[in-house]
Amino acid sequence: MRGMARRCGAGVLAMLLLGGPAAAQQRVGEVSTTFRVIGPNDKVVVERYDDPRVENVSCYVSRADTGGLSGWVGLAEDPSRFSIACRATGKVTLPPELPQRESVFRQSTSPLFKALTVTRILDAEKQVLIYLIVSTKVVDGSPFNSVTAVPVNAP
Repeated sequence: MRGMARRCGAGVLAMLLLGGPAAAQQRVGEVSTTFRVIGPNDKVVVERYDDPRVENVSCYVSRADTGGLSGWVGLAEDPSRFSIACRATGKVTLPPELPQRESVFRQSTSPLFKALTVTRILDAEKQVLIYLIVSTKVVDGSPFNSVTAVPVNAP
């Protein structure tokens, strides 16, 4: 229930912030980390996001998901602990007019104003796409981050 509401909210937020449909998201798996007597357990979830503008690039994000009663009713704030790994799943070519830096994924991690954001950065000199994930808040963000890179195939 909470996960579905969070995904719907994240999709709407992404559509508003990025000016288009939210990127495809698929929960790949999860592992419980803390037993909770009431409500779901705390867990680490792994989700796949396909880059909406670069074909054949998929990013796998692992993140903490708070359980318990507050998590069950959707009031918990997930901690800013996450990791990202992006991979080429086929030939990667850059679309025309790809910006040097662009926010490509955004997912809410609290009921109010906290989100995980993935930014794609193009290193044109080395022909590499870099994906950086950070936690953002309206007032302040978090120093926690993770980075990964995907080489672009030569034409």
